[in-house]
Amino acid sequence: MARLTVKVVTRASRDRVAGMVGDRLKVCVTVAPERGRANARVVETLAEFFGVPERCVRIVAGETASVKQVEIAGLGPKEAARRINAAALCGKGSSSVGSRLPGVREEGD
Repeated sequence: MARLTVKVVTRASRDRVAGMVGDRLKVCVTVAPERGRANARVVETLAEFFGVPERCVRIVAGETASVKQVEIAGLGPKEAARRINAAALCGKGSSSVGSRLPGVREEGD
């Protein structure tokens, strides 16, 4: 299971994973942070980006903050880093990352 540190930007022009910002994965969502709508959209956006069902993505810390800890079941940290890196190389993200992503950890790290 991968654990990511995510920086969420609400009220963006479109829903997307924008790449790495320092050790955080930047996720932009179009909705406002009201009544859990932004959190739900973050889960949807990350599930689509990583190619996993929404039930595999869970916010474990930062429910009411812009910086969140997110767990992705069924995806190891190396595979998460590979997918982020692949998206960056295809122009879908803003930066390339190494095989050991600072913001991606094994569960229990």
